Amino acid sequence: MTRHSTVFERLAPSASAVTESLRSTRSAVFWLEDAPLVSRPQLVGSHTADLTVVGGGYTGLWTAVLAKRRDPSARVVLLEAQTIGWAASGRNGGFAEASLTHGEDNGRTRWPDEYDTLERMGLENLDAIERDVAELGMDVQLERTGTLEVAYEPHQVQWLREAEHGELLERDAVQAAIASPVYAAGLWTKDHCALVHPGRLASELARVATDLGVEIFEHSAVTGLRTRAGGVAVETGRGVVRSTQVALGTNVFRPLLRRARLSTVPVYDYVLMSEPLSDAQMADLGWRDRQGVSDLANQFHYSRLTADNRILYGGYDAVYHAGGRVRPEYEDREASYRTLASHFLTTYPQLEGLGFSHRWGGAIDTSTQFCAFHGLARRGRVAYAAGFTGLGVAATRFAAEVMLDRLAGESTPRTQLEMVRKKPLPFPPEPFAKIGIEATKWSLDRADHREGHRNLLLRTLDRLGLGFDS
Repeated sequence: MTRHSTVFERLAPSASAVTESLRSTRSAVFWLEDAPLVSRPQLVGSHTADLTVVGGGYTGLWTAVLAKRRDPSARVVLLEAQTIGWAASGRNGGFAEASLTHGEDNGRTRWPDEYDTLERMGLENLDAIERDVAELGMDVQLERTGTLEVAYEPHQVQWLREAEHGELLERDAVQAAIASPVYAAGLWTKDHCALVHPGRLASELARVATDLGVEIFEHSAVTGLRTRAGGVAVETGRGVVRSTQVALGTNVFRPLLRRARLSTVPVYDYVLMSEPLSDAQMADLGWRDRQGVSDLANQFHYSRLTADNRILYGGYDAVYHAGGRVRPEYEDREASYRTLASHFLTTYPQLEGLGFSHRWGGAIDTSTQFCAFHGLARRGRVAYAAGFTGLGVAATRFAAEVMLDRLAGESTPRTQLEMVRKKPLPFPPEPFAKIGIEATKWSLDRADHREGHRNLLLRTLDRLGLGFDS
């Protein structure tokens, strides 16, 4: 089959334009700089709790908040290895998607008999987040504007025309919505996504948790769990919490439970944040409805506006390092930033001359089912959830409810889901994980250059339930 160049290769800007756009960019996370900074103590000495939550990202924070709302008298302790929201929860694009299954295609393929239920529960979960934000007075810049899926290539346009949801925008309509010459069509799904400020969502959840009586400790990395009669000892370098129950929200970081250690791999994603657009630039661009935007390529991009009209632009590269390591030096990758800047200027050529203020990267906890999995361990005393694969902003709240249901020993519609009860296949050990991931990435890129046609490897992975079509 003939290899076709992509729109980003056909219409690439000059190397000098890319270099100029990155000239004043610094390595820093815009969302974390733009969120309130509150210092919290380190755990020292011996403590007790009814529930200890490990992890100060969205999963842990929602668990702590919802646990206190269920039982205000419960003593809840939250332990964070560094600072609240510093990892994936403070670095993502802020797309709070209703989907619990990483999209309809993935959900219907894996859980066809319960997909309609999963879709309903996902929408109810997003509605609950919107209510929580309003009722708890959380300043998270929430905008329920939906998402616009855009097509660049003819085969992608056909995919959009075959979709059973959303408002189809043909070329003139999509370019009237957002003035990009490369947009050939779009599908606007209005109710299934909200945009939030990721750093403020983390800081506001921590504020609410503290107001409810949760004790939060930072710089308190958990070194081990020891099961004791009647509870679990959660140990850190300088202290211990003796707890009746434990909820683990460590996600991309090395699991504290041996059984989960091959269940996720860290895949690095990279982002650019532009300087604020002027009124004239916004008028040229349009984007009056402020939707979140993603495209249909396997190596997809995502973009959105901030409250002060910057453009966040990320995605495309997905980088896995052998051994599944998570290291600070992996967060800054010049080649990925140059690629993103080039693709940005191809998408919005009228913005040439606009600079990027921030660049950053972060690790995504990826599972073989491409959405969260759930578990219970230590005779029902320890619950865990992980593997959100880049769509965890809203799904973490649902996962928190599942963990609390299970720790309470309750049978609920959530805990009865096949998606919740069954575990995904583990990743193979090294070096096979690295070989397999790189072969899959190569195949996905090949598909993007061959009108979406998937090769034998991708078709085999599809049949095994390991395939991914973003």
